[in-house]
Amino acid sequence: MRWTANWMKPAALLLAGLLAACQSTQEGPAASSAPVASASVQTVSLPAVSYAPSTAVERGYSALVLDAASGEELYAVNADAARFPASLTKMMTLYLLFDAVSNGRYSLSTPLKVSANAASQPPAKIGLKAGSTITVEQAARALAVKSANDVAVAIAENLAGSEDAFARQMTQQARAMGLGRTRFVNATGLPEPAQVTTASDMAKLGLALKRHFPQYASYYRATSYSYGGRSFRATNNLLGKVPGVDGLKTGYIRLSGYNLVATANRGGKQLIVVVMGGESESARDEEVTRLIEAHF
Repeated sequence: MRWTANWMKPAALLLAGLLAACQSTQEGPAASSAPVASASVQTVSLPAVSYAPSTAVERGYSALVLDAASGEELYAVNADAARFPASLTKMMTLYLLFDAVSNGRYSLSTPLKVSANAASQPPAKIGLKAGSTITVEQAARALAVKSANDVAVAIAENLAGSEDAFARQMTQQARAMGLGRTRFVNATGLPEPAQVTTASDMAKLGLALKRHFPQYASYYRATSYSYGGRSFRATNNLLGKVPGVDGLKTGYIRLSGYNLVATANRGGKQLIVVVMGGESESARDEEVTRLIEAHF
């Protein structure tokens, strides 16, 4: 699989892609069959904010490969271009949840209350019921494996009182981590034109998540997750298929294309690979695999 520069398509596709931006962020097999304007550039004008570009955000190919041990950049294409994160957003949701456990505010067994708002989120989800609870550990695993939107909103509401307040905390944390081109406005990655990032920022976030909270590494390696008598397959298709891959997070909305932050370890060498704007789930996976093989 080779990526080409064929990212420009007729204006009709551009308009269709923008109208589709408000549709769901379902990942995994269901997302694979969703119609996507192939290799198109879709542009949305952002409101001026202090944390993110005030210029247009494009749907397009971005890629970055870092040596995870040293942070050395090994490969980059459009790594600082503004992109929509989709469910890569949930890496920051997890980061703040793990931080709350680390500082003693929560334990892994703490129950999180599920509101009607959280339960009503669109797929991908695990089917939480309003009025029920889910433990912090169950919630973290649901995000890492299934990328569940209902769980992400439940986490946000419990930690900050509302998703809006939690998103402000997410952006504050991003700034503290030096993610200067990232702004969050929700905990899920569901379509929102003001929620933007870059491949470079997502690589840094992935590294921070694994370095600061190594005790949860097994969550990202899991190929399935069970809850409420149901089993959910991991959205990261490379787990168990590409030698050395041990995480981290997928993302998809129509406006962003198919995104993946992947970590891999072979013979003591560690990589973090980011691909954003994939034309399809399989194309994204093939490109991440190509970059992994090229840099080991």
